[in-house]
Amino acid sequence: MIFQYPSFLWALAALAIPIIIHLFNFRKTITVYFSSTRFLKQVKQETTQKRKLKQYLVLASRLLFLLFLVLAFAQPFLPASEQVADQKRVTIYLDNSLSMSTPVAEKTRALDDVIQRAREIVDVFPADVQFQIITNDFAPFSNSFKAKAEVVDYLSQVRLSSISRPASEIAARILQRNTSFFWLSDFQASSFGKGVTLDSTLATKLIPITFNKPSNVFIDTLYLENPFVIGGEKNSVKVQLRNQGEKRVEGLITKLFVNNVQTSAVTVDMEPNSSQLVSFDLPGSLKGVSRAMVSFSDYPVSFDNEFYFTLNYSGKLRVIEIKSLQGTTSVERVFGNKELFSLASFPSTNINYNLLAAADLIVINQLDKIDPTLQAALTNLKEATSIVVIPSSKLDIANYRAFLGNSISILNEKNLIPLNTPDFQNPFFQNVFEDKNPTMAMPVATKLLDWGNDRSALLQLKDGRPFLSKVGSYYVMACPLDKPFSDFSQHALFVPVMYRLAALANRSQQLPYYSLSAPTVSISADSINGDEPVKMKGKVEVIPSQRKISNRLVMEMPKYELEKGFYNLEFRGDTLDVVAYNLDKSESYLQTLKLDEVKARLGGHASISLFDTAQLDDFRTELKNRYLGTPLWKYALILSLFFLLAEVLLLRFLK
Repeated sequence: MIFQYPSFLWALAALAIPIIIHLFNFRKTITVYFSSTRFLKQVKQETTQKRKLKQYLVLASRLLFLLFLVLAFAQPFLPASEQVADQKRVTIYLDNSLSMSTPVAEKTRALDDVIQRAREIVDVFPADVQFQIITNDFAPFSNSFKAKAEVVDYLSQVRLSSISRPASEIAARILQRNTSFFWLSDFQASSFGKGVTLDSTLATKLIPITFNKPSNVFIDTLYLENPFVIGGEKNSVKVQLRNQGEKRVEGLITKLFVNNVQTSAVTVDMEPNSSQLVSFDLPGSLKGVSRAMVSFSDYPVSFDNEFYFTLNYSGKLRVIEIKSLQGTTSVERVFGNKELFSLASFPSTNINYNLLAAADLIVINQLDKIDPTLQAALTNLKEATSIVVIPSSKLDIANYRAFLGNSISILNEKNLIPLNTPDFQNPFFQNVFEDKNPTMAMPVATKLLDWGNDRSALLQLKDGRPFLSKVGSYYVMACPLDKPFSDFSQHALFVPVMYRLAALANRSQQLPYYSLSAPTVSISADSINGDEPVKMKGKVEVIPSQRKISNRLVMEMPKYELEKGFYNLEFRGDTLDVVAYNLDKSESYLQTLKLDEVKARLGGHASISLFDTAQLDDFRTELKNRYLGTPLWKYALILSLFFLLAEVLLLRFLK
């Protein structure tokens, strides 16, 4: 025990005063004469014993009263386990990720709680101590140690951030070892990472923020029922909702907005720790790029109540036909809608090879021979472009085998055979048919080109042999489109099949949304020329690193700079495309790590200690006990008053 004001202990000399009073009785003796004292002897002895006991008790009360009164003024305390005077620099990390919006008490967010705890830490240290304050933003303020007054002002400016940091990045941000490091966080399991071994000279203090059985509803996945987006077609949005918590959700109204207009809504009931798939029909009149959002009201955790995505109906599908026929072909007729398609038709003797790389679909229409130069060009494009081969009735089999493979052969069949009904469960045919009638009338065709059995064929003849399937990297038809070989080009099925083939390549390039952690975004580079960069404009404006690869512009997204929402991709003032960004769903999983597990992931050193205090008042008390010691003057004052009261009661009631 140590005294803050030891000079007051000189006042203990006052303890001699009640002792002197006790030893010297200054009261005058009065003599009383009796005729006989024979019967008073026993009474005198008993009275004297009681009087002496009372005097001793009063003396003890007076001595203890004075003793504890002097000790109270001297302010005794138990020394702190860690001395603040030995530390000149302190590092504090405040977790301000979005999960810290979760309440820890009535009307108190976790972020407000950690800010208050950080203030308590700053207050406990002397004025000459400097602090490094780290938040998830890694703001320039954290690049150096700051004075106490600057830190107090900065703490009032800390806000929630969409950035989550793993433990390894936080540890790498610490400027100085061999000092104290306070880590205030909810230690979210989904974002903590695998951990990192901290320096053993770093006195780390883990300060957890405890949630009371948090519950959260968020969107786990969103996708289009028909991934082949072509304007005017029926389509719907599938949304996978997840209830991450132990409470049942009832009557959750989930809404779909397209271009800031609510188009539909559903009411959802969800069991604890479950997921549910809901569907929204999209308006059929959408054109261009539409901005869409799914929204619901889930409280108190609301940072992930909105989910953004885009519907891109503006990009024309680019189709190139290479033909040997004169006049207008069935391919030109089916892709004649100029609002949806950009069609270029070339004779095999006059091909513009510069346009091939930008095409979504290339149709080799009834060429007798495929020129080696064209074969080489198509081989380079087969991974990024849909290529359809419609054979000629006079094809060179050796030439076709060189291009499509040795499995190709010619058949001399002339009989027309009906096609089988399409597999309605195949994603290729989803949303093509309003009435999925297995007895629908089908076109007929003959088998001119054969490549063996193919159970995965998109279309088959009645005898099970393939009519349209993927051979290697190319889509191949079994016969020409003209009569007498087939009436497929006159059938209603021809249009959606060709549309699907055109959309296949375009599908992978049109993502409806991106996560904030997505490293790149790719767009068509057809209209981009010169050295001027493409800009992203939304809640923030950035110019990402970018490079051209073939006919695509690949942009590397700056990490931790974007926020959720919509961004225009602009080039020289024109909007090339719109992309939607959402939070990484890992932030929506609110499960936290236990402190022992956190300590183990940080290396398990003895220098890592825990502040396992859920309440702010308990934390404040433990902090002062660790760094300021345990004051005892209050207890001394209480005991002093107790013995003063004891003296009064003894004098009043003890006869």
